[in-house]
Amino acid sequence: MTDTPTDTSSEPEPSSEDRKTRFTVLVALGANLLIAVAKAVGGLFAGSPALLSEAAHSVADSLNEVFLLAALRRSRRPADRQHPFGYGKERFFWSLLAAVGIFVMGGCFSFFQAYEAFTQGGAEESKSGFVVGLAVLGVAFLAEGTSLARAVHQVRKQPGDGIGSDPALRTVLAEDATAVIGVVLAAAGLVLHRTTGHIEWEATASLIIGILLVFVAYRLGSSARDQLIGEGDPQLHHDIQELLDAQPEIEAVAALHIMRLGMDSTLVAARVDLVPGLESEQLELVSERIKRTVHERWPEADQMFLDVVEAPTGVWESPAEGARTG
Repeated sequence: MTDTPTDTSSEPEPSSEDRKTRFTVLVALGANLLIAVAKAVGGLFAGSPALLSEAAHSVADSLNEVFLLAALRRSRRPADRQHPFGYGKERFFWSLLAAVGIFVMGGCFSFFQAYEAFTQGGAEESKSGFVVGLAVLGVAFLAEGTSLARAVHQVRKQPGDGIGSDPALRTVLAEDATAVIGVVLAAAGLVLHRTTGHIEWEATASLIIGILLVFVAYRLGSSARDQLIGEGDPQLHHDIQELLDAQPEIEAVAALHIMRLGMDSTLVAARVDLVPGLESEQLELVSERIKRTVHERWPEADQMFLDVVEAPTGVWESPAEGARTG
């Protein structure tokens, strides 16, 4: 007997965490838009490849924040006939696009600036250009640092090995942390260029910024890929397995599969063999009770399927055999 999933006919309103994440993304978007313009103007005025690399970085981050805002809105849409499990994975898809944006717009442009500086050199930097460049980087450091502090404050309240469970929030955190490091690198390159007269210092700073952006893009993209293709939850799997094993009516758990469908939605599919002697009416009651118990303890397990089989008298199937025959 195969049970239907738990009822999720109504889409919940955005949670308080979603509202906080949206505010965090908006703060980062406002900071990056302002900083991108300042860096671009300052980079052109100072003739600084490192500062122009940082301008491209901020432009990429601004576009990514737009992606993340779309993710927060679209992932809340209710399930329909075309998407019976809802749109929770939209969050992971837009996070993947954000990672691609960091790689293409940030990393690749930084590599281009480094290559151009190494091969063609640059004009002698003026004192006024140097001062403008440092001033822009100082303002950028304060703005990026403020946005980073906001993201760190929120992410520390979430699970996820210290980096948060929300891909949108994790992306903002990675972007802001990288931006702060990038500003420090650009400032170091600018100062060394001014001190030594060698633009290679700024070219090196641009190269390091590019490498850093590519690394961050790879890590974010790899995480989003895993979630899109069906990432499980080992801890939740272990906990549900223990709960099922503890049920007196269950003889054996032949198979248990768990997959995240979104931030607050998880698919749980299990095949359980019941003890001999249960009547057909009891099978339905046991199934409903188990599903209700799981959902009450783990509200995110809102899509649960149970394949319940009454074990024949005197016959016991091993979990491996049950998995093969089920």
